Amino acid sequence: MFQCSVLRRGAVLALYVPFALLGSACSDDAEAGGQIGGTTGNGTSGSNGTSGSNGTSGSSGSSGTGAASGNGGSVGAGAASGNGGSGGAAALPDDTAALGPAPVLLGAAGKFAILAKTKVANIPTSVITGDLGLSPAAASYITGFAMSRAGTKWTEPQVVGEIFAADNDPPTPDAMTTAVSSMEAAYLDAAGRTNPDHSNLGSGAIGGLTLAPGLYNWTSTVTIPTDVTIAGTSNDVWIFQIAGDLMLSAAKGITLSGSARAKNIFWQVAGTVDLGTTSHFEGIILSQTAIDLGMGASINGRLLAQTAVNVSSSTVTEPAP
Repeated sequence: MFQCSVLRRGAVLALYVPFALLGSACSDDAEAGGQIGGTTGNGTSGSNGTSGSNGTSGSSGSSGTGAASGNGGSVGAGAASGNGGSGGAAALPDDTAALGPAPVLLGAAGKFAILAKTKVANIPTSVITGDLGLSPAAASYITGFAMSRAGTKWTEPQVVGEIFAADNDPPTPDAMTTAVSSMEAAYLDAAGRTNPDHSNLGSGAIGGLTLAPGLYNWTSTVTIPTDVTIAGTSNDVWIFQIAGDLMLSAAKGITLSGSARAKNIFWQVAGTVDLGTTSHFEGIILSQTAIDLGMGASINGRLLAQTAVNVSSSTVTEPAP
């Protein structure tokens, strides 16, 4: 007769089995003791009890060491965890959850880096990355570009994309009508958001601030005389409602911090937008009137105006999706 020991609730029970059953009994004994590198402890049936998310069902080993206790647990009632993690790891923050309001849906207007209704004027040489559109005005109101017509569209070396106007061949006229309607609807959506997180912040002078995700509302003109930072994660959203004009001073800029993305930043402006010489802007501008970019100004975003867009040796880059 040979002897195998099994640990049960802190007590050692002597089991005597015939020689022919020794292998089976000891194998059961090892499994009951705990798993190698797993998450079971020395509790009943090798369970870790409620010690944490890493301690309930490890699977890195299928048998014990042949001893009474598991590789990672301590003698006791399963309060300790196995090798999978002592007591279980705390859950990490969910940085994919969006902060701020729901994004503004651009619809067909989201195809364009520049979209206007009455005019698009350029002082060469600019670099436009993305499509340019004009409607209901005809292509003759797109100036400062050496355009070549290709039926439903135009091409131009300053535009890394395509140019569309209301007088191109079908189906472009209908498509442009839809795009303009989408731009107007997006403006109304942004303007109609209620319960702002911030009202009249800085009395409209927001230079030097760091702006967290949220809905911002101003009943006045907004000026940016010094650099501004927009800080957040990739899914966070910002909507800025401006009842007056928006003015960014020359050589000043907006900087993104964290993983904030320009495609989630919306500037709804009832008045005109003036981006000063060599300034830099981030986000999608929805203007009820005109958007003017000074000489050498740049934007990572979209210029969507219900009247005109004017650029001057400017760089306009549609945001990454």
